[in-house]
Amino acid sequence: MSLNNLAEVYREQGRYAEAEDSYKRALAIAEKAFGPVDERVAQVLTNLAVINVIQGRPADAEPLAQRALTIWERAVGPDHPKVADTLLAIASILEERGRFRDAEPLYRRALSIEEKPSVQTIPM
Repeated sequence: MSLNNLAEVYREQGRYAEAEDSYKRALAIAEKAFGPVDERVAQVLTNLAVINVIQGRPADAEPLAQRALTIWERAVGPDHPKVADTLLAIASILEERGRFRDAEPLYRRALSIEEKPSVQTIPM
C-alpha cells in the first residue's frame, strides 16, 4: 500500500504517468499478496481508474472501476459507502463517455445507499 500512497503523491503533483506506473505496480503486488478480490486490490483499482480518467482515457477506466465495484460488493455488502463511492466513480466515467442513460441508475443507487442511516459499531 506504500506504493499506492506514493502514486497518490505523484497524482497530486500532476505526475500522471509516474502515478499510473506506480498504481499498476501496486495492483500487481496487492493481487499477489492478498488475492484478486481483496479490498486493498479494489482501492488500487479505483485509483488506477481515476488516473485513467484524468489522462483522458475513460474507456480504460471503466473496466477497472467495474472490477473494483464487484470486489467491494462482495467484501462489504451492496449497501456500504465504499460501494456508493465506486458507483459514483463509474457513473462519472459513463457520463464522461456520454452514456448518460447508463450513468443515471448508478447515481440513483449511490444516492440510495448514501441516504440510508449508517450503522456504527461501538467497541466493547
